Amino acid sequence: MTNRPGVQLSLQTSSLLAGFMVWVMISSLMPFITEDISLSATEASLVTAIPVILGSLMRVPIGFWTNRYGARIVFIVSFIVLLFPVFYLSTADSFADLVIGGLFLGIGGAVFSIGVTSLPKYYDKKRHGFVNGIYGVGNIGTAVTTFASPVIATQIGWNNTIRLFLLLLIFFILLNVFLGDRKEQKTRVKLGPQIASVIGNERMWFLSLFYFITFGSFVAFTVYLPNFLVSSFGLTSTDAGLRTAGFIAIATFLRPVGGWLGDKFNSFIILIIVFAGITVSGIILSFSPTLELYTVGVLSVAVCAGVGNGVVFKLVPLYFSRQAGIVNGIVSAIGGLGGFFPPIVLSIVFGLTGHYAIGFMALSQFALAALIIVVWMYFTGKLEMSHTAMQHTIEGIMITDQDGRIQYVNPAFVDTTGYSEKEAIGTTPNILKSGKHDEEFYKRMWQEIEEEGYWKGEIVNRKKSGDLYREWLTITPIKNKHEPNTGYVAMFTELTEKT
Repeated sequence: MTNRPGVQLSLQTSSLLAGFMVWVMISSLMPFITEDISLSATEASLVTAIPVILGSLMRVPIGFWTNRYGARIVFIVSFIVLLFPVFYLSTADSFADLVIGGLFLGIGGAVFSIGVTSLPKYYDKKRHGFVNGIYGVGNIGTAVTTFASPVIATQIGWNNTIRLFLLLLIFFILLNVFLGDRKEQKTRVKLGPQIASVIGNERMWFLSLFYFITFGSFVAFTVYLPNFLVSSFGLTSTDAGLRTAGFIAIATFLRPVGGWLGDKFNSFIILIIVFAGITVSGIILSFSPTLELYTVGVLSVAVCAGVGNGVVFKLVPLYFSRQAGIVNGIVSAIGGLGGFFPPIVLSIVFGLTGHYAIGFMALSQFALAALIIVVWMYFTGKLEMSHTAMQHTIEGIMITDQDGRIQYVNPAFVDTTGYSEKEAIGTTPNILKSGKHDEEFYKRMWQEIEEEGYWKGEIVNRKKSGDLYREWLTITPIKNKHEPNTGYVAMFTELTEKT
């Protein structure tokens, strides 16, 4: 029963929810904590951002350990370890205590790598985007804590509110003990070679940048909004928590929508829309004099970040099926770090300038850079697809420039003519002339290409070996509309007795 896909999806998603509830515990209670512990604006920003550090860096080894030991063991160990910093924070009475406890609290965010590594083992590749999106709904744990913690803290105090999280962790430890899959497929590989195999791949770094912006925006606004809304717009802690919970809920529930869109449509088209939206949202936030306009900008970020988070993890197994565990860890780690820097940067910018406009404009510019990269990857992908098709087609292909110099030949050309790629490139198609056709034949051929836009027919050519052969040849000029030719494409099939 425990190895059923539905059981594991439900268990791991709810475990992620619990981990994320613990992860943002400090930021949700910060307005209450600052009443008892004196913190400057910069110190408060640092304390709320600290859990993001370990929560990001630990995602790489946790993804690796999940491949080796399975989700059940890693969830259990992670939640047991979390018991200690949670209890320590419940007794905190200084800035140092908050930093130390908050650092290890980051393990709650690091458990994200467990599900994105484990769950694809239970489902067909066509559903990976949607499944990872469903798992990502566990992010709603941040909304639960952000909304519920201030309400509970007003009744029993922030120290006792933190102690309630100990009961939550113990419950999920037991849940994973009894429902976790003991027979999950495991892979025993060394960490070093896994990292070395992907570290130089530019696609991994591009995906990391995309997730740095989408998930980083989600985390940054999650930890930054509660205190910001209170200090900048004079809202109550409960009202600020409710609004932040709304932001989290929108971004979280749109994550599986993003995964589903990535399964159904071209993921790069979706990402183009996502980063265009964040670019515009950053500009809106830079010039938001009112709470209403600010709300529009924040909710736009929520929509785009939610969809973007789902799409990015559709692309990871597409490009890195054999190294999904380690790449999931690296991408999600960098995404988590994307939530660490913005609150601190915004605090520093505000201290220097008295407003946040420059910080939000930086978000807009980062998104614009990502938009340009996505567009480049989209068209590069199409070129790679065309190149792959030409490399594997059974028809010989030869491409020349406008002066008739050969620029490209495919393997089928080499197999048919006997000329290697090195021997053919830089020469002209005259190397294939058989002498069986007179000048009038070629004159009519080129005249038809100019008038009709192509030529096709049977022709006799000569191989490198000197043997003559018949081929069915098509020649087409390369040009854009209303522009001169930039070259020619020749495609041919050798005609044998059977053909």
